[in-house]
Amino acid sequence: MRLALFSDIHGNSIAMDAVLADIARLGGVDGYWALGDLAALGPDPVGVLERLSALPNLRCVRGNADRYVVTGDRPPPHEDEVQRHPELLPILAEVAGTFAWTQGAITQAGWFEWLAKLPVELSEVLPDGTRCLGVHAAPGTDDGAGIPPDLDDQALQALLVGCEADLVCVGHTHWPLDRQADGRRVINLGSVSNPLPPDLRASYVILEADAKGYRATHRRVAYDREAVVAVLQRLRHPGADYIIKLLRGAYTPRWNTNDHRLPDD
Repeated sequence: MRLALFSDIHGNSIAMDAVLADIARLGGVDGYWALGDLAALGPDPVGVLERLSALPNLRCVRGNADRYVVTGDRPPPHEDEVQRHPELLPILAEVAGTFAWTQGAITQAGWFEWLAKLPVELSEVLPDGTRCLGVHAAPGTDDGAGIPPDLDDQALQALLVGCEADLVCVGHTHWPLDRQADGRRVINLGSVSNPLPPDLRASYVILEADAKGYRATHRRVAYDREAVVAVLQRLRHPGADYIIKLLRGAYTPRWNTNDHRLPDD
């Protein structure tokens, strides 16, 4: 049994195509898990959903950005905060424009209901009996701080209280990791689109399992980020400035960044 697990595609079909090509070079997989933030923020939400729907044995969960698209919820800053800090108004306008643009695209293409029905979690028992959970941010939630690398052991254990899985797979922070806590293994897949510096290549995980056990391997894949920039600019995407900064590595994560780049084959 071999699965490809990825998250945080964010409407970036160019990055998605690079990951799918890498999976094909490995000889393919038996199924796919897409752990949220599929459509927003990028320039091709419909193309990403079309590619995902064509994959065999696909299972998906929603991310916070997916929920924002279909419910009207929004990330900060919110209106009350902007009233206290008017300098945040341009950010509020950019956020509102980006999610409205994405909602319009997926609604026109007939994908709104599909995205709205995604569950928060998925689970599967691997051939060796390992109970595996897939969720966007942390068990039971698609939002919040998620599981970043600077989370201490006590805080991680608290997030896992009540979780019955042996292997927990998440995304959300855009930073790959592999940790142990209370006898559970926690794997963050990283991000297909908008990984954080220093390594801006797309990140995903191959999970191989049989009756003897399982192995999870992070993969990194280069893709043409400037081609995504060109599409954003051509479309006059309302979130172009922010997304382009992400693509070019302008946002440094809050945690201490050692070189976490992963080798290619």
